[in-house]
Amino acid sequence: MARLTADCPPVPCVDADQARLLLRALADPIRLQVIEALGGGERCVCDLTTSLGLAQSKLSFHLKVLKEAGLLQDRQQGRWIYYRLRPEPIEALRAWLAALAAQCRLPAPPCP
Repeated sequence: MARLTADCPPVPCVDADQARLLLRALADPIRLQVIEALGGGERCVCDLTTSLGLAQSKLSFHLKVLKEAGLLQDRQQGRWIYYRLRPEPIEALRAWLAALAAQCRLPAPPCP
């Protein structure tokens, strides 16, 4: 998902379309709660359901959106599925935002 672009530092970063996809996935309050819950490491779906107070179906929908955006990785062990954050897209989005922040400080060129 992440790739190097000319405007980014040597850390892989995303282009504007990829940034929109990631930001859209992160914009939902429930999905942000899921991201924060996974910030402490890998968690089982059963644990997330309990700690977030969500129905399995609702949690599954939000996990699917986050996974499709490339933010999550999962693995199955027995009958349980475990999720964890993928650091690469988070770092790539951070690099894109840092490049944007650096560019917004540039003064305007003089008018003709």
